[in-house]
Amino acid sequence: MFGIVVFVIFIVIVLMIAASCIRIVPQAHALIVERLGMYKDTWGTGLHIKMPFVDRIAKRVNLKEQVVDFAPQPVITKDNVTMRIDTVVFFQITDPRLFTYGVENPIMAIENLTATTLRNIIGDMELDATLTSREIINTKMRASLDVATDPWGIKVNRVELKNIIPPAAIQEAMEKQMKAERERREAILKAEGEKKSTILVAEGKKESAILDAEAEKQAAILRAEAEKEKMIKEAEGQAEAILKVQQAKADGIRFIKEAGADQSVLTLKSLEAFAQAADGKATKIIIPSDIQGIAGLATSLVEVAKDAKKE
Repeated sequence: MFGIVVFVIFIVIVLMIAASCIRIVPQAHALIVERLGMYKDTWGTGLHIKMPFVDRIAKRVNLKEQVVDFAPQPVITKDNVTMRIDTVVFFQITDPRLFTYGVENPIMAIENLTATTLRNIIGDMELDATLTSREIINTKMRASLDVATDPWGIKVNRVELKNIIPPAAIQEAMEKQMKAERERREAILKAEGEKKSTILVAEGKKESAILDAEAEKQAAILRAEAEKEKMIKEAEGQAEAILKVQQAKADGIRFIKEAGADQSVLTLKSLEAFAQAADGKATKIIIPSDIQGIAGLATSLVEVAKDAKKE
C-alpha cells in the first residue's frame, strides 16, 4: 500500500515537472530562455518544451507597440525662457534578446534619453519657434531616439509633444499679444469694410450720374428730333399752302384765258386789286401809269353823271 502511494506521488511529480517544461507562447510575445544562466534561445509564437532544472524562462517580452507618457521636463530655449514640456513616445521591441540584455531598465533609459534630447533641440530654438515647430521637434526627437535605442532592440516609431507649458508671465504676455493682434485684425477688417462701402457708394453715384447724363442726352436728342420734325412739318405745310395759292392763281389765269376776257375785264380786275390794296394797312401805294389813266377816265365819267343828274 505504501509503495502504491509513493508511486502515485512520483507520477504526480513527473507530470508536474513535464507540465512546467511545456510553454505556449501567445501572439505578439516572445520568451527569452537561458540554460545554466546563459542565453540559449528566443521562443516565438507556438508550443515549446524546455529542459527541466537546466533551462529557465528569463524574460517574457511584449512585441506590441507600446506608448509611454513621460512627465513634463523643464527646458530652456535659446532666448533663455524656461518652460515645461511633456512628451509621448511610441516604441516597439524588435529584438527581445537585446531588449533583455542591452539595458537594465529600458523605460527609464528612454525617459532620460527623451529629456536630454529634448533639451538639446529646444536649446537651439527661440520661444516663438518652439511654439510653432512641433512637427520639426517631433521629427528630430524620433530620429535621435531611434538611433540611440537601436542597440537595445527598440524601435521608436513616433514622438509627440503633448503639452508645452511656458511660464505664467510669458502666457500673460502671449495672451496680451494675441488680444492686440485680434484687435488689429478687427480694425483692419473694419477699415477694409468701410473702404469697400465708400467705393461702392462712389461707384453707385458715378453710375447714377452716368445714367442721368445718358437720359438727359437721349431726352435732348428726342426734343431736337421732335423740333426738327415740327419745323419740317411747318415748312411742308407752308410749301403746300404756297403751292396751292400758286396753283389757284394759275387756275384763275387759265380760266380767264379760256373765257376770252378782253382788255376791259383785265382793267376791271386791276382796279379791284388796287381797291383791296388801298383798304390795307400799307402806307405807300405805287399806282401803275395805265391805272392812273383809267382813274382819270373814271373821274370824268363821275362828273358827267353828276351834271346830268342836276339838269
